[in-house]
Amino acid sequence: MIQNPALASRLIRFNKPYGVLSQFTAEGAWRGLKDFIDLPDVYVAGRLDADSEGLLLLTNDGKLQARIADPRFKMDKTYWVQVEGVPDEAALAALRQGVMLKDGMTRPARARRIKEPPHLWDRDPPVRMRKTIPTSWIELVIREGRNRQVRRMTAAVGFPTLRLIRAAIGPYNLDGLACGVWMDAGVERVSAR
Repeated sequence: MIQNPALASRLIRFNKPYGVLSQFTAEGAWRGLKDFIDLPDVYVAGRLDADSEGLLLLTNDGKLQARIADPRFKMDKTYWVQVEGVPDEAALAALRQGVMLKDGMTRPARARRIKEPPHLWDRDPPVRMRKTIPTSWIELVIREGRNRQVRRMTAAVGFPTLRLIRAAIGPYNLDGLACGVWMDAGVERVSAR
């Protein structure tokens, strides 16, 4: 039996640029998704702050949207984080164990130093850096989604975030997506675990 394509579940991968909200409507200086995605009846599955970049998933399937966004299903979220300074092993160990924030202790994360991600696009506007302080990159993998959590975690261990890029959500990643571009991802690999 062939399913009606209009009723089929759809999952979109979008490489969200800096300065774009995780909603279709623009607000103030921030642009909305409608500037990039002209599809009816798709909704964001998990948000990404306007000042963060990278992978955003959208779907027309409410159950799928809940599975992706709900922390109970423990989908890893992988971030590439450019920080001010060069984190030592003690800072990375603290991130791995969990960090105390104002709203409580975070769950343990996976954290490691990485080289600047390959094929990284230029950010508009560029990141403002201080000439006297080096920057470095961390890959941070979390299973929570508190408000501005990654930024607060790196600040708590003494390394403020300069640039934040979500590289993956569960099995979905940025592979093959230029900044500002979307692509159908299919839904065959999403599971409730």
